[in-house]
Amino acid sequence: MSAHTLIPAERFRGADLSRVADRARRTLGDDVTILHTRTVREDGLPMVEVLATSGAALDRVRDRLTAAPLPMPLRRADGRPFVVALVGPTGAGKTTTAAKLAVRRGTFGGARCGLLTLDTYRVGGVEQLATYAELADVPFEIVYDAKEVDAAMKRLQATCDVVIVDTPGRSPAQSELTARWRAMLDTIAPDEVHLVMPASVRADLALDIARAYAPSRDGGMGGGSPHVGASHLLMTKLDEVPRETGVADVALAVGLPTRWIADGQAVPGDLANGAPRLLRSVGLAADAEPDWLPA
Repeated sequence: MSAHTLIPAERFRGADLSRVADRARRTLGDDVTILHTRTVREDGLPMVEVLATSGAALDRVRDRLTAAPLPMPLRRADGRPFVVALVGPTGAGKTTTAAKLAVRRGTFGGARCGLLTLDTYRVGGVEQLATYAELADVPFEIVYDAKEVDAAMKRLQATCDVVIVDTPGRSPAQSELTARWRAMLDTIAPDEVHLVMPASVRADLALDIARAYAPSRDGGMGGGSPHVGASHLLMTKLDEVPRETGVADVALAVGLPTRWIADGQAVPGDLANGAPRLLRSVGLAADAEPDWLPA
């Protein structure tokens, strides 16, 4: 998948760059953006080829990638914290990302974060998150069953404005365990569900993963309860993708807005705003915005 496959664009050729760019401007408008320029040969003669897109097309791309602003205040009128859940395949980096979101100052302004994990299946998963929580003095709860959700949320509500929920990385084939933790997540009723996916994932596999974590009427189990689905995309391990080639195309193919990206393992670092980074990966300027909410 090439870097601009999913960005609507037109190609223009000519003997001179200025004339080709002028023709692109006349065709696409004064706000035309040149995405790529190269030299090609046509009938044995060197030609300049320009890949360009209109400002309106870029606005649509930005709108698809950009998440809506977080609500202010984050707490609901009834005092319930704002809940962000992380879902996704095994090895995507959910637990590390959950720790980053909870312990990095300014991610949610001056709001205090808590951590809740449903990942009681993976060896060492609870201990890893508990260690981060203890070092950063972040409230931490473990839930083993849907009946425990209300009590855990009430304890977190006493001191937290935001709750980050970590979930197991489970194959869709493991239907029984998947149904169990998804039922717990439904009980929590998160405000946002971020599909955590490594940036190196193939585009076709990314679409399969997105379908597996989409909202469902029957939980995908045939006759079960509806399940909440992913509302956002959170790409991780961008540091493992050379030049971040194709990352924006994967995000556009999945079709979910991106609030954050992760580009390393450091906690609480290696976390950034999503849409501006993805736009820059294809050479596009992002609208100016602060890195984090004001404290």
